[in-house]
Amino acid sequence: MAELPIVELPPARCSGRFTISTLLGTEEGGRGPYAPAEGSGCDSTQPTQLSGSTLCTRTFGYNTVDVVPAYDHYANSKGVVDTRKGRPSLADLHSILKPDPGHLCAPVSDLQRSNGLAEAGPEEAPGEPGTDPAPEPVRFGWVKGVMIRCMLNIWGVILYLRLPWITAQAGIALTWLIILMSVTVTTITGLSISAISTNGKVKSGGTYFLISRSLGPELGGSIGLIFAFANAVAVAMHTVGFAETVRDLLQEHNSLIVDPTNDIRIIGVVTVTVLLGISLAGMEWEAKAQILFFLVILVSFINYLVGTVIPATAEKQAKGFFSYRGGSAGPSTWLEPGSLLLLGETFAMGKCSSLRDVSKSSVSSSHGLPAISGVPPSRTEMLQPGDRWSGGPKCFSSASSPADIFAQNFVPNWRGPEGSFFSLFSIFFPSATGILAGANISGDLKDPAVAIPKGTLMAIFWTTVSYLVLSATIGACVVRDASGSLNDSVALGSPGCEGLACAFGWNFTACAQRQSCRYGLSNYYQSMSMVSGFGPLITAGIFGATLSSALACLVSAPKVFQCLCRDQLYPLIGFFGKGYGRNSEPIRGYMLTYVIAVGFILIAELNAIAPIISNFFLCSYALINFSCFHASITNSPGWRPSFRYYSKWAALFGAAISVVIMFLLTWWAALIAFGIVIFLLGYVLYKKPDVNWGSSMQASSYNMALNYSVGLSEVDEHIKNYRPQCLVLTGPPSFRPALVDFVGTFTKNLSLMLCGNVLIGPRKQKMPESRLMADGHTKWLMKRKIKAFYTDVVAENLRSGVQMLIQAAGLGKMRPNILVLGYKRNWRTGSPQSLEDYVGILHDAFDFKYGVCLIRMKEGLNVSRVLQAHVNPTFEAAEENGTRGRAALSTVDPTTLASAQQASTIFQSEQGKKTIDIYWLFDDGGLTLLIPYLLGRKKRWGKCKIRVFVGGQINRMDEERKVIVSLLSKFRLGFHEVHILPDINEKPRPEHIKRFDDLIAPFRLNDGFKDVAMVNEMRQGCPWKISDEEVDKNRVKSLRQVRLNEILLDYSRDAALIAITPPVGRKGCPSSLYMAWLETLSQDLRPPIILIRGNQENVLTFYCQ
Repeated sequence: MAELPIVELPPARCSGRFTISTLLGTEEGGRGPYAPAEGSGCDSTQPTQLSGSTLCTRTFGYNTVDVVPAYDHYANSKGVVDTRKGRPSLADLHSILKPDPGHLCAPVSDLQRSNGLAEAGPEEAPGEPGTDPAPEPVRFGWVKGVMIRCMLNIWGVILYLRLPWITAQAGIALTWLIILMSVTVTTITGLSISAISTNGKVKSGGTYFLISRSLGPELGGSIGLIFAFANAVAVAMHTVGFAETVRDLLQEHNSLIVDPTNDIRIIGVVTVTVLLGISLAGMEWEAKAQILFFLVILVSFINYLVGTVIPATAEKQAKGFFSYRGGSAGPSTWLEPGSLLLLGETFAMGKCSSLRDVSKSSVSSSHGLPAISGVPPSRTEMLQPGDRWSGGPKCFSSASSPADIFAQNFVPNWRGPEGSFFSLFSIFFPSATGILAGANISGDLKDPAVAIPKGTLMAIFWTTVSYLVLSATIGACVVRDASGSLNDSVALGSPGCEGLACAFGWNFTACAQRQSCRYGLSNYYQSMSMVSGFGPLITAGIFGATLSSALACLVSAPKVFQCLCRDQLYPLIGFFGKGYGRNSEPIRGYMLTYVIAVGFILIAELNAIAPIISNFFLCSYALINFSCFHASITNSPGWRPSFRYYSKWAALFGAAISVVIMFLLTWWAALIAFGIVIFLLGYVLYKKPDVNWGSSMQASSYNMALNYSVGLSEVDEHIKNYRPQCLVLTGPPSFRPALVDFVGTFTKNLSLMLCGNVLIGPRKQKMPESRLMADGHTKWLMKRKIKAFYTDVVAENLRSGVQMLIQAAGLGKMRPNILVLGYKRNWRTGSPQSLEDYVGILHDAFDFKYGVCLIRMKEGLNVSRVLQAHVNPTFEAAEENGTRGRAALSTVDPTTLASAQQASTIFQSEQGKKTIDIYWLFDDGGLTLLIPYLLGRKKRWGKCKIRVFVGGQINRMDEERKVIVSLLSKFRLGFHEVHILPDINEKPRPEHIKRFDDLIAPFRLNDGFKDVAMVNEMRQGCPWKISDEEVDKNRVKSLRQVRLNEILLDYSRDAALIAITPPVGRKGCPSSLYMAWLETLSQDLRPPIILIRGNQENVLTFYCQ
């Protein structure tokens, strides 16, 4: 297609969304040259720039309001109903084009912007013209921001100060198992967090942000709080590790400040104060410090590995380090028959150093052990520790190797109170928790979706390799016990020497037996420094590892806590959400973290602090993995992570194993952690914060509702499972709160309640009102704690709208079966057509097999005048006309409607020891009994006594009462007070009869009993009129209603509630006559009266199947 010419317009700035009015405006109030012809309903075929993007014109060859896909249209989207910046609304595209003079908005012709390729998103938009642009915040890539940060946090105090000790306790095999168990949990968690972080744009808040936006505010808020606390405690753990190292250096030089414990406290407080200063200097300085620490740790590792291959000096041998060399192949050892080899010794039979005869005494007194003349060896044999030599006198020479130390350290040797597998695991595990260090500063990363997965998984891999190598190498060249004294050097094979060191010429037996050795893997935390080629470099590495980990945690905790504070899920913490500077630094959060860290530093015991945070981190990992599993299992279309290398079942396993490990480590601490999570979860569930993050819990709720609804459709209905599911014609629910409260009382947690509203008027006029007000009505119901749905329809009149609701409301078996509406009090003064519609609605309900429930209260139901809002004139007329009333409603803001003052009703108050009177006059299937029974089960009505009244004959009162009592007992309703009404057929008092006649007089035709054809002609256009024949034919039924009203006044004047079975008006019965019956039946009664009529199908049964 050839490109059409583009009309050039003067450059102009256009911000925000454009509409038809802005696109087709004119300058100076005149008609613009680009406006279409009057009444045009199509996009212009002339290629102008009115569409807001020249790319549209160039792409399609004609001017269109439609725009091409752009980044800005999807940025900051919060919900499916939100409008989008720059994208025309459906009304813009669908409505007839009409010129709106006064505006001409030329588009920005920058092709890059029209394609949505601008570098900055909406949250990074430049400032207003004339103002200085905000400074660009510091952003990090995956290496500097995530991998290095995670590796530094993992390479913490445990690596240098506890891993050699853990190797001595658990042995190399179980140490590797501890490492691999930890890595399994952290790797699965790393995969899960990679999937979550690539499922959409990640902002600041780290772990809390990821969990809360995935699982919702309930679990996200609780885990965010304890995760921030755990990071604050981790600051103390790493700082104490640093202080321990400094304390040991001071101790070696006899320069303690006070004493060993208080020195840790003093050094720790000073150190964390310095780290706080670095953090307050900003993220840029903190990142530079982390790079420096990283280089120091790498140099220290290289220094350590070089030190393991350098031959050990006498001083290092005295401390238990023997490098990778074998033991000295010194002079031969004499073994007599029955000699027992010492533990840890291995001898190879070989040639002796001399052939001269020696005496036994000279053998024991000489440093060398020459062989006996005449007993030259003829072969080579190996004797293991614990063997006894059973042959003749032989000569053996010593030949120990590094494999001997590795073999001895390969198996566990538990010592002390921490001498158990899970105790050591709890001490080691915090060193693996650094995998979240990069995610915790997600707001400071250039591209979190790329940086978090790549950096986290690479950090896990390299740190795991370093842990395994360190454990194996140090376990192969350092023995468990050493005295450190050069005087413990002995000759090989010296009697009384026990242990592997004897083969290397060192006797540590005395201190090992007394458990007073100061050196060796089991006793000396600074073993890595002793092994290394240059000890101070290891000390520098310890400083770097501990300080970098402490610094990372000191930054992570406030960042996570700041995001939590800004979401305002908990009270009293909003103060800490304020940010400062271009990176929005949480300075107040830094100070709070500092206070918590100092408090735990005062414990001054690393092994006591580490297990405290293990459970909190494990709890976080469990929820991260569960978040990934839950988001995957819900099959939500919104779960589309770009990171594919994860498994929902692996995530579930990671969550389960994290919980199991929590209890295996410290069961009471796990219970405390779960208790805190449940408490915080319960608080958020109770408060219900007004946030909507599109969590997987919402998706799960939808899935469960869908599956159960579909499953319910496969279940046949049974009377035992009957539930009163109510369609309540409330209009706007806030206008009839008593009607809402009455139905909500007996349907809460039991059955379906659906509030229906009919918007009367033209569809084009009422549809915007429907969309605007629906959300406000729903929020009003939630604020009133009514478990109900709200729906509305637009119709030409009330009856057609109710017919729509009756037919379309509900889903599957979750469909209403009872129509509940208020009594029409103004039926005599309102328009006759509204009366006809009202009674017609009752007929429609019975046609659709609905039960009907009318509620009448002396003071009325409609409180719209009090609210100064719209009154639906078809339900109840107001003094103002309906047009003005409806217009008033359309101006009400939904938020204002939801927050309007809640009107109090009788159904919200305690009823005390009154009565609920049921007049079961006709058998409607039992609905007249069931609803009062359900009402009486609620706390507010629980003290009320329920009485049942039935009609009967005076000469058979006792028999009829026994029959009803027996029937009620089979229904198991607990109704024991039954009254028979023998005088129900008596003639009412004359004044009451006259009142009824006066009531229907305005609606009579007064036809003088003319024939049917004449009557129908007189009734033409006014079907509510009552002929004389109809009055006479229904005289007995009319008098029955008058008499029933007298009985109600006699028996139930002081009742809390009256439920009565009303008469059914046959089709063809004038609506005014039927309303006169209802009016007469329920007039002059103080308590609320409920007119209940079932659909003549059983809702009660006394059978069990």
